[in-house]
Amino acid sequence: MKSLFFALISSINGLLELLKERAFKQELFLGLICLILVIVVKLPLTDCLYIFSSYFLVLIAEAFNTAIETVVNRISLEKHLLSKKAKDVASSAVMISIIHFFIVLIFCILKNSF
Repeated sequence: MKSLFFALISSINGLLELLKERAFKQELFLGLICLILVIVVKLPLTDCLYIFSSYFLVLIAEAFNTAIETVVNRISLEKHLLSKKAKDVASSAVMISIIHFFIVLIFCILKNSF
């Protein structure tokens, strides 16, 4: 039980660190806009679940991206090809998750428009 409590504290600390990141704040704003859109369009519950599960993938990818960037910067701020590669690949994971999110969002909205 004690280790579960400390894991929870670590997770909360991680979320607080993410809230300091500009990109994470922008992605939270994206989620708010999405929530409003879903309410206005009145999508079925299953479509809402698809949309928000793909949205959470964006937040997860951003968390991993931030973690990788932090570790790379901790090792060295000196420019290095492998450091650039790690940061670029992590950033591409965020981009792919955002594309996935918009595909799901657009598909669900179009599916219910006809």
